[in-house]
Amino acid sequence: MGNENKEKALKAFSEYADNFDRNIIEIQLKIDHTYRVADIAERIAGSTGADPEFSWYLGLLHDIARFEQYTKYGTFRDALSVDHAELGADLLFGRERLIDIFSLPALPGASNETGMLIAEKAIRFHNKLTLPEGLDADTRMYCDILRDADKCDIFRVLTEPPYDVRNREIAGSDTPASEEIMAGVMEHRCVSRIYVKNPFESLLGQCCMFFELVYPESIAIVREQGYLEKLIDIPVKNDKMKKQMDLLKQEIRGAYAI
Repeated sequence: MGNENKEKALKAFSEYADNFDRNIIEIQLKIDHTYRVADIAERIAGSTGADPEFSWYLGLLHDIARFEQYTKYGTFRDALSVDHAELGADLLFGRERLIDIFSLPALPGASNETGMLIAEKAIRFHNKLTLPEGLDADTRMYCDILRDADKCDIFRVLTEPPYDVRNREIAGSDTPASEEIMAGVMEHRCVSRIYVKNPFESLLGQCCMFFELVYPESIAIVREQGYLEKLIDIPVKNDKMKKQMDLLKQEIRGAYAI
């Protein structure tokens, strides 16, 4: 994509983020996450035949509501606050039309209205457990690209503060995962948050996101990064937890030869 367009969008994003307190580590972490997801989405799109520029913009805008969410509620947990993807889509494409300050590029071969609808759905659905049925091929493709890019960087986020504290707690925990969580491992699917009751279950459920990556390039990115390997190599002392972690490693490494 043109550097001039990208610079304008980055400037608009930075100015929007300046409305919030960058000294709060969680706010800055989301800013950094946003930039990485945009770049990853651009790379994935380039491997699929999708438009890299449009995909980069989706990555830049996907978590736009996180800043308002944390400022208002003091948490990024949607269950305790608001669905950040729904709020983000509403902020961008609803009454406030925040999308206008970012100058979303036209999607090649599509009308402006179609491009806007695809962007709205990609952002609205990026955090959902599954995509809704009935999406047209282009909409599903851009949804998948954004969801893959987000997952790729989430593995990195989960190895850094404040999750490093959680990971150390898991190492000393003695609470194994439930059957519902382990079913997700064995069936190679994401796990609904309603089944997550403790930090170890949260870790296993998050690692299961890898099973639902759509594009080979996404898998290649995760391999290159090495962050998922760090997560599945967290040492645990409890015997049952160790067996569960070993099973997760076996399923991930067996399915994708990491």
